Amino acid sequence: MLFRSKNVISNGLVLDKEGNKMSKRLGNAVDPFEVIKKYGPDATRLYMVINSNPWDNLKFDIDGISEVQRKFFGTLNNAYNFFALYANIDGFTGKEELIHYDNRTFDDRWIISKLNSLILIVEEKLDSYDPTKASREINRFINDDLSNWYIRLNRKRFWKGDLTTDKLMAYQTLFECLMKISTISSPFIPFYSEKLFADLNEFNAVNSPSVHLLDFPEVDQNLISQSLERKMSYAQDISSLVHSIRKKEKIRVRQPLSKIFIPISSKEMEKEIRSVENIILSEVNVKEIEYVYDTSKLFIKKIKPNYKLLGSLYGKDMNLVASRIMNMTQEEIFKIESDGFLNISFNNNSDINLKLNQVEILFGEIEGKQVASNEKFTLALDITLTDDLIGEGIAREFINKIQNERKNSNLEVTDKIEIYIKDQVPEINKFLLFHQDFICNETQSLSLSIIETLSDSKRMDFNFDINGLQISELNFKILKK
Repeated sequence: MLFRSKNVISNGLVLDKEGNKMSKRLGNAVDPFEVIKKYGPDATRLYMVINSNPWDNLKFDIDGISEVQRKFFGTLNNAYNFFALYANIDGFTGKEELIHYDNRTFDDRWIISKLNSLILIVEEKLDSYDPTKASREINRFINDDLSNWYIRLNRKRFWKGDLTTDKLMAYQTLFECLMKISTISSPFIPFYSEKLFADLNEFNAVNSPSVHLLDFPEVDQNLISQSLERKMSYAQDISSLVHSIRKKEKIRVRQPLSKIFIPISSKEMEKEIRSVENIILSEVNVKEIEYVYDTSKLFIKKIKPNYKLLGSLYGKDMNLVASRIMNMTQEEIFKIESDGFLNISFNNNSDINLKLNQVEILFGEIEGKQVASNEKFTLALDITLTDDLIGEGIAREFINKIQNERKNSNLEVTDKIEIYIKDQVPEINKFLLFHQDFICNETQSLSLSIIETLSDSKRMDFNFDINGLQISELNFKILKK
């Protein structure tokens, strides 16, 4: 890999996926021309750069290129297709007056801050001859920040109505992200970045025939906000914990839940989390957050001895030490967790200095709630389901099924429909009619009707448990109007 024609990075060996040297005799050699023919030069190049430093030996696994195609190129291509689809529908030209960053939404300013932070990191890594970390940062930004967070949380801004000021700033923000990604990724994926740049340049962005003739983007330090990035990282971390509980308890995201309980250590932290509270609640489909300062009643902790380590330290006295640990108070557990050690005494007037790594601290069970934690947060999620929550969950699940049917029927985004449901499950009918306006608005439907006889209907898999009543399917039909 050549940088500015002055320095050369020498490549290490390309080994097979087990770390053995490739040879025809062993039958583990890979034909590079066949690999490039099948997967393309960009995917092959990026896989090799992103998986190990070029000067290190690479364990070459052909499945890794497929993963790069899916996670990097697939995600980036989907982001562009999303932008292009709605930009063309709304007549976005790229010539509109640029809306100042100060007037954009919280989400817009956050992703622009992350974009500039990314450009800064990538430039630093490339200047220090570290293409692996640079490419990994680009990959992380595309997947975690741009696609899985910004676009997903803001997609409704692109869907609704005419080209309003809010929608225009969303287009301008996403367009800037994609254009600068095409530029900073061009050393790694020269062919795809050229195609992406050319497609984006149809919106009259840059007077250049090629992405490779552009200067590297300049970082605008005024657009980098550590406060914005920290607040959104809180939203991402809390959302991740809630999703982990949902996955563990097998509660689908479309099923709304009532409350998240978050222990808070300061008013400042509460203020910062409150600034992204609506983002969190929307992302995890929960109704409210309760900020908890006194955790003693809600978050009961349990402590377990690390028997393997204690046995090597205390030998025959290990059972005595373990018994004392198992009977520690909540105050003692909190102290060893906060200080990293605790002096504990025994009835024989002896004492020891117990270290945090000699125990394991867990959260006890809370009726109707589940607890999860990471490096920053511990929280509890109320997983109790009321009839109102179940009804909304059914409506959201129904919306998802109808949206899939629209897609399968090759309907355009702007096409209006009518929905017909066979009258077969009164409990479902009640919930769907209660949420009729919400369903019609989300599915571009003019009406939702429940009728006794429905010809040419389709079967919808609909797995719900309503107070012990198992609902497995629903017959429906949609008609384009």
